[in-house]
Amino acid sequence: MSVELNHTIVRATDQAASAEFLARILGLPVGRPWGPFLPVELGNRVTLDYLQVERGEVQPQHYAFLVSEAEFDAAFARIREAGLTYYADPFRRRPGEINHHYGGRGVYFDDPDGHSMELITTPYGEHPEG
Repeated sequence: MSVELNHTIVRATDQAASAEFLARILGLPVGRPWGPFLPVELGNRVTLDYLQVERGEVQPQHYAFLVSEAEFDAAFARIREAGLTYYADPFRRRPGEINHHYGGRGVYFDDPDGHSMELITTPYGEHPEG
């Protein structure tokens, strides 16, 4: 059996702004609208389908993206250029830092609706280092 994640819905109070925000950080294009959705397609063909909702309908979620070292450098530069607050940890205890878990690099930042976005260069394993 071959099971793959195909898409997930990301609720946003400003669908276009949120899709464009993530696409800009990741260096990706925003796709064409499909029904009520505005997709951002990742390199493995999984899409984040942004859906316009009212403020009270957004429950902040966490989305982690595995990127190459070069993609991390470019995305992290865009995070800093945008003046975004970023963290080395999901609990926001280490602002202005990145982590080095599993010999790679990682960073957390929020999108316009408070979704926690994470970039990592090495997949997580059993015991983090760094």
